Amino acid sequence: MTHPIPNIHDVSYYRYNPSLAVAIVAAVLYGIAFILTLVQWVRYRSWVWVVMVIASAMEAVGYISRCISVENVTQRQVYVVQFALIVLAPVLIAACCYVVFSRILFLVVPSEARTLRLCWVPPRFITPIFVGFDIFALLLQLGGAVMIASVKPTDTHAASTLNTGKHVAQAGVIIQLAAFGLFSVAAVRFNFTSKRFDKSLGDRYESVGEKEYRIDGRTRNKHWPALLRVVNFTSFLILIRSIYRLVEFTMGVTGYINLHEWTQYVFDALAIYPCVVLFIYWHPGKYLPYLGFRLPKSAR
Repeated sequence: MTHPIPNIHDVSYYRYNPSLAVAIVAAVLYGIAFILTLVQWVRYRSWVWVVMVIASAMEAVGYISRCISVENVTQRQVYVVQFALIVLAPVLIAACCYVVFSRILFLVVPSEARTLRLCWVPPRFITPIFVGFDIFALLLQLGGAVMIASVKPTDTHAASTLNTGKHVAQAGVIIQLAAFGLFSVAAVRFNFTSKRFDKSLGDRYESVGEKEYRIDGRTRNKHWPALLRVVNFTSFLILIRSIYRLVEFTMGVTGYINLHEWTQYVFDALAIYPCVVLFIYWHPGKYLPYLGFRLPKSAR
């Protein structure tokens, strides 16, 4: 008895039965987070925070695309879109952490104290150096993710393409982990080294009551350590998610992670969601005076 050869277009890109209900929940939650992030961005005129707006939009669109993909599991284009957006969005969120930490240093540390011994990296170079690594890691992960997501099991040379895509994506995640790991240590360390500047803050900025400073004519919340703790916690979650992706790419398409959908939602969707939501409540615009694309000379 002969069996018909399956049509290449009838093969699912998923190696499990994906859940539409869970995808809808993720899409709704990230959609709400995107709207609130956009509102806060406009409210505080924190233009450099457009990176978080884009990242939250990528997550929302990624999970909306996943809803469509779950209903059309043999469609290559929509599968690639949802996979690429969900994989890449946290890289932009990491860039947001770099920006916020740099601006916290400019707020808290007097110019004469911004030494390598204190910061490890000069504050003015934190954003360009780490974002540079971020962009390089993003491009590698994008290339690897597209190669992996585009491969059909019945494609010619599928194994070779998957292997190449896996190594490219692995390299991107390793670079991100190395750079972000160093940054995370520096950011956590600053919780302790920053205490020496508490008194100088009161000398440099005009107090408005017990809770606010007036800086360049605008009031800002004094409790900036809360924002630093959000950066620290977000960094921890991104590290967890990056390790998850590294393990996923290392194990390959037949590994446990790619055969079980729950890992995607626990170690990526659930881990990254607080990274967006926490910055909605503890928005940098509440604490930091300089959130344009460039710092004014007076702040350097």
